[in-house]
Amino acid sequence: MSRAPTAAQRRVIDDAEPVTGRLRGTPAQLAALVKRGLAFRHPRPPHDHFLTPAGHRIREATPAGAETASVAETPAGADTGVFAARVGGEAEAGADGPARVREVHSAWQGLLELRRMTNPDGTADRPCGWERTHLVRAAALALEAAGHRPAGPDTSGGYRVRATPQPEAVAVSAPDAGTLAACAATLEKAGWQTGAHTEPRTRARYLLASPRRR
Repeated sequence: MSRAPTAAQRRVIDDAEPVTGRLRGTPAQLAALVKRGLAFRHPRPPHDHFLTPAGHRIREATPAGAETASVAETPAGADTGVFAARVGGEAEAGADGPARVREVHSAWQGLLELRRMTNPDGTADRPCGWERTHLVRAAALALEAAGHRPAGPDTSGGYRVRATPQPEAVAVSAPDAGTLAACAATLEKAGWQTGAHTEPRTRARYLLASPRRR
């Protein structure tokens, strides 16, 4: 087993951009992370450094003894210092307005760049590995970036994205058929495949959405 990163290396990892994993550090720090397989140097100018999947896992690992919280349970406005797309139903949605719009736009553009860098064919029209391991957050970002509004804490008025027992699938609900259809169109444009379903007990309609592979 490889040894844990040094304190200085861990700070560089923790300070990586939330979605793209772009790193900032001294040349020696970045070279050390590359040598350990925690970062890679992009082949195209300006040759920035980015976290590898192993680096992302280290950054997102919960410290021993800490409680684990799912993305769906963490308020998007919580002061975590990390961007979080709104999945709907947050108790505290955080600040709205131009600043939030810019933040969401920046995160979405960063995700598209991550697709271009990590998909084998360099395409940005379908989800990448990061999205497949962060399904709820990735689907919510696609919806919020397209201008859809998340539901409030009472679940009314917008979309909700939740995990499902199915591998590589999230459930998306909305208050009416029109909003649900619009969410489906947005996700399909963003490289997801969707199917409409009905909840047997409540008869509520919802989407199952999965990242497209081709």
